[in-house]
Amino acid sequence: MRLATWNVNSLRTRIDRVEAFLDRHEVDVLALQETKAREDQLPLMGLQSRGYDVAAVGHDQWNGVAIVSRVGLEDVTVGFPGMPGYGEPLAAEARALGAVCGGVRVWSLYVPNGRKPADPHYVYKLDWLARLREAAGDWLGTPTAMVGDWNICPTDDDVFDVSQFRNSTHVTPPERAAFQRFLDDGWAEVTREHAPGYTYWDYYRQRFERDRGLKIDFVLGSPDLAARVTGAFVDRDERDPAQGTGNPSDHAPVVVDLAD
Repeated sequence: MRLATWNVNSLRTRIDRVEAFLDRHEVDVLALQETKAREDQLPLMGLQSRGYDVAAVGHDQWNGVAIVSRVGLEDVTVGFPGMPGYGEPLAAEARALGAVCGGVRVWSLYVPNGRKPADPHYVYKLDWLARLREAAGDWLGTPTAMVGDWNICPTDDDVFDVSQFRNSTHVTPPERAAFQRFLDDGWAEVTREHAPGYTYWDYYRQRFERDRGLKIDFVLGSPDLAARVTGAFVDRDERDPAQGTGNPSDHAPVVVDLAD
């Protein structure tokens, strides 16, 4: 099975790229983040005509997650147990969607950005990760993949210049410790060995062309899932403005192959 994750930065804007990506790589399951639309606003006909089922959750022009699968889409779950909300009044955001696809429980996750270390959104981010970890403890015993935009650079090698991020989110010790706790619990990040390099490049100052990026998109697998991984890659062409149709997302898709 071929599993991919992609922060698409508006599915309506980049549906042509998504359809071409699925065709080119024969992807079985694609987890999307930042779809930026309600379910009824998404352009799904092209995906469905290709034999894909789609589950999605979105509330407005922000956030939004989806799972696109041609190997089954069962037991769809919006949000994980204990997932915190944000805002005044507190409201659940469209940041987590789970489904069983081809016998694998796939979670499409869009971890809160955090904004700045002194911002309430940073506290929300750490709480969100802690609650996810609590829920994920019950998933370790089954084939499960937690995939998506984690908005964390776990190591200095995941940042083009860590000195530029000293007072920024994504690299703070509490965020990195939160990510490490998943690994300590038994989750395995399955892409790094096969797919080094960045997954995100800001649109600012030709960051992609100069390869000044971040590695923030990951696939965390339960032991059963991790044992099935045969390879992985980052499709940098999908971030390249010179490739494909229309403007690219600021993220590149991450693709993982699983043995049957």
